[in-house]
Amino acid sequence: MGRVSTTPRRAGVALAALTALLVSGCSGPADRRPDPAPTSAAAPPATPTPAASVPGTDPAARAAALVASLADEDLVGQVLMPYAYGDAATRVSPGSAAGNQALAGVDTPAQMVEKYRLGGLILVGFSADDPTKGNQETTNVDNPKQVRALTDGLRAAAGRLPAGPAPFLIGTDQEHGVVTRITDGVTLLPSALAAGAAGRPELTEAAWRAAGTELAAMGINLDFAPVADVLATRSTVIGSRSYGADPKLTAGQVAGAVRGLQAAGVAATVKHFPGHGHSAADSHEGLPVLDQPRRTLETGAWPPFSAAIDAGTMAVMSAHLDARSVDPGTAATFSHKLLTDVLRGQLGFQGVVITDGMNMPPAKRWSPGEAAVRALKAGNDLILMPPNVRQAYDGLLAALRDKSLPRTRLVEAATRVLTMKFKLADRPTPELSTLAGPAHRKAAEDLAAAAVTVLRGACGGGVRGPVTVTSSGGREHTRAALTEALKAAGVKVVAGGGTVVHLVGYGDGAGDLRADAAVTVAMDTPYVLAKAKSPTLLATYSSSRASMTALAGVLAGKTRPGGRSPVPVTGLSATTCGA
Repeated sequence: MGRVSTTPRRAGVALAALTALLVSGCSGPADRRPDPAPTSAAAPPATPTPAASVPGTDPAARAAALVASLADEDLVGQVLMPYAYGDAATRVSPGSAAGNQALAGVDTPAQMVEKYRLGGLILVGFSADDPTKGNQETTNVDNPKQVRALTDGLRAAAGRLPAGPAPFLIGTDQEHGVVTRITDGVTLLPSALAAGAAGRPELTEAAWRAAGTELAAMGINLDFAPVADVLATRSTVIGSRSYGADPKLTAGQVAGAVRGLQAAGVAATVKHFPGHGHSAADSHEGLPVLDQPRRTLETGAWPPFSAAIDAGTMAVMSAHLDARSVDPGTAATFSHKLLTDVLRGQLGFQGVVITDGMNMPPAKRWSPGEAAVRALKAGNDLILMPPNVRQAYDGLLAALRDKSLPRTRLVEAATRVLTMKFKLADRPTPELSTLAGPAHRKAAEDLAAAAVTVLRGACGGGVRGPVTVTSSGGREHTRAALTEALKAAGVKVVAGGGTVVHLVGYGDGAGDLRADAAVTVAMDTPYVLAKAKSPTLLATYSSSRASMTALAGVLAGKTRPGGRSPVPVTGLSATTCGA
């Protein structure tokens, strides 16, 4: 493939020129596009233009050539990325078929791709500790082999469309930590907050390169990660998804994650602009307000986004947030001031802007069609998870034809999406055998080991055995993982008595602590440790297997805990280990 530019601020000039040429040739009374086909009709066979089909050609040139050949229906399809029901492209259960009928008037994900000439699809799912589960309507990921078969089937359907020369976008929220869609058979990294505690962007980059390679092996080429939000509040919806409270340190971590993902051929999507960590409210429930002065956002929320842009991030996700000092009363998703004037103008981003889920309450105040039009006009290029695909598609087409949606804006958006696709093109797909391999596990373990933090107690030296491992409710799997890791490290583990090591995690509070624990370990944000009475307080910020292995090394006295809490905890130091 052509070299992916890491200087997107300068790429906008070329894109603007290409867009102007396309618009001048495709709009106005002389428009020779065919009459719109009924949405139930099969799409015509692909007729790729030479420039769009030739590997190695500049991605923007390939995109421009392809956009010039596409009908209105194809342009609209390129800016939509819905979810679908079912774990296979062409065969689904009756329940999944019913879900797809309600969502898009089709039975299967492949039919959805073909009917609406889609540019991409998001794979969804949820787990018990997932703060985003409210807008995950279904689950269509199970294991790597199943995901690869699903993505192969989706690409086969997309390859028959006129936009077929461009790779089909398949995205998912593989953040690692509490928001991780695919958990079985893959290398699981520690959370972003753990990486922030480690404070070593080179380890973050290596870990995310491993994670990106595994996504690519499953056929996923777009990750809605990393989270670039600075944790300025005790937000439970962002929490350990953030790299920390310091904008400068967070910026370095975000840039490392972007470089790692994109080196593996997976587009990064930094989120949630203009900064969800500056509100403790949850945009899955309402419209959070950012009431900070603009200068505070510029210095405290936006540096990680700027760092990601400098690192070459291909996408940025807009958020359902009301930034009162910039555009009061308007969610950033629908704010031209924030997305076009600030993100593109002030910060210089020229890649793809993707909405947060349009099935979330702040976006559902309008019909799916009107919301899609408003989002596109504000500066988004890709509409994510519309609550009704048919209405979003028809609404965009209607607005294009009555000119309430300028053709320039649609062409610009589709060109950006296709340019990103061609940047991802012509790369070999890794084998599934690369998943959870030794090198990838080591990258995750190195990052997890560097994250373990002592917030109270002696620095290192281990604990006296035998050890009893306890946990708050519902964490038996994690407790078992630590028990196994301790035994492997040579520590005797017993069912009762001895030194009590107590684990707490996402959503736990003071009532989940244990008064007689010698050691209390926070596996998510460490704020709860302020209430703990244990003489030794540790944080892993994550309950991944790699984090439990790292914790066992510290408890066994075999490794020195070198992490620093990336967020302030009342009454506790960032570390008792000096440095």
